[in-house]
Amino acid sequence: MDGVPEPHTGWTFLTNHARVLAAIADNHNARIRDIAAHCRLTERAVQKIIADLEQDGYLSHTREGRTNTYRIDPGKVLRHPAEAGLTVASLLSLLAEDEADRATSTGGPGRPHATT
Repeated sequence: MDGVPEPHTGWTFLTNHARVLAAIADNHNARIRDIAAHCRLTERAVQKIIADLEQDGYLSHTREGRTNTYRIDPGKVLRHPAEAGLTVASLLSLLAEDEADRATSTGGPGRPHATT
C-alpha cells in the first residue's frame, strides 16, 4: 500500500505518543500525513494518538480553515509514576537538546558522543 511506512520491529526507547508529541512541538501546524511520515506511523495511528493526547489534556487543537493548529500543555505532568514531577516541557526539552546535539555532532548522526 502506497504511503504506509515500513513497520519497525523490536523495542524502542520512546513511545509513539512521545514521538508524535515531539513532532507537533517542532511544527504546531503539521499535517497528520507529515507527522505520520516523520514518526514512521500510519495516519490512522497518528489520529488515534492525537485523540489520546487530547483526551488526557496534553494537547488541544483549533481548526483554522483546513489546517489544525495544535497547542501542547507544557506544564502537564507525565503519566507514569516513575516519571512523577517530569513535565511535558521537560521531556520535550530533553528531546530538543538531543536533536540539536545530533545535528551539530561531528561524529555524524546516530554516533555516541565521547565522554571524559
